[in-house]
Amino acid sequence: MYRYLAIVNPVAGAGRCGKLAPNAISQLRDSGLVVDVVETKAPAEATHIARQAYTEGRRHFIAVGGDGTAFEIVDGLFPQAAAREPVRLGFLPMGTGNSFLRDFSDRGTEYAMESLIHGVGRTCDVVRLTHEHGTIHYINVMTIGFGAEVGATTNRYFKPFGSAGYGLSVLINIVKLKSREYPFRLDGGAVWRQPTVLTSFCNSRYTGGKMMMAPSADTSDGMIDLISVGKMGRVELLRNFPKIFAGTHIHHPLIKSARAKCIDFDISEEIDMVVDGEVLHHVPRQLTVLAGALEVGV
Repeated sequence: MYRYLAIVNPVAGAGRCGKLAPNAISQLRDSGLVVDVVETKAPAEATHIARQAYTEGRRHFIAVGGDGTAFEIVDGLFPQAAAREPVRLGFLPMGTGNSFLRDFSDRGTEYAMESLIHGVGRTCDVVRLTHEHGTIHYINVMTIGFGAEVGATTNRYFKPFGSAGYGLSVLINIVKLKSREYPFRLDGGAVWRQPTVLTSFCNSRYTGGKMMMAPSADTSDGMIDLISVGKMGRVELLRNFPKIFAGTHIHHPLIKSARAKCIDFDISEEIDMVVDGEVLHHVPRQLTVLAGALEVGV
């Protein structure tokens, strides 16, 4: 019998997680699962809890919260889990967006609980971001440019409103829309250098709740899906934005897509980026894929 450690972010989903988590965990226990619980009390604490638990021999975890909670746990488990015994991560999606789980089901918590109870699992790639101070590991998406600005505004003002809040943040940031170059190389090829308003580096399809940023992404194919929006004006961006919910935005002539196992950046200054819903500030150096490095219970 596996012994799970459920790491709960009680403030996720504007406090919804703290109210719903105890009952969901009780149901898991009633089904026969052995679940220990620890609650976080501060941002990034889930990273430290997961890292220490792995060092102590824990290999089965449940992220109870949103995408940010899962991100913190994954970042705490790696790089240790890449070099040693692998881990299994289940989910109780009770946050704002819960984007990662949408790659597999739209039934949210119900589906996630069934997966845990029945022991359903599959391999999942982990993306490693190397920056000027170290590494970060994620399983969903990293975005720079306009998307990072939208993410920062959402987290600061509109996170309790979920996808609607993200949409409102898009409208606000449209006003100060600008494009810039973020040079990088795909798998050692020529430098990709063009003005863009947004670039996303995706392991999974969804971001910001129900937005299908990378419709062809596969969490277990060993590849990063890149979606880059070129020098697009405000009106054109607003006109094309609703298409992201169906994934048809990528057909616009100013939106480019590509796939790679390794991406090297030629950026010398710290930039804003959103990684799995969390706003960070770093000088990115490289993205690499740790193929099949994590088992997810979905």
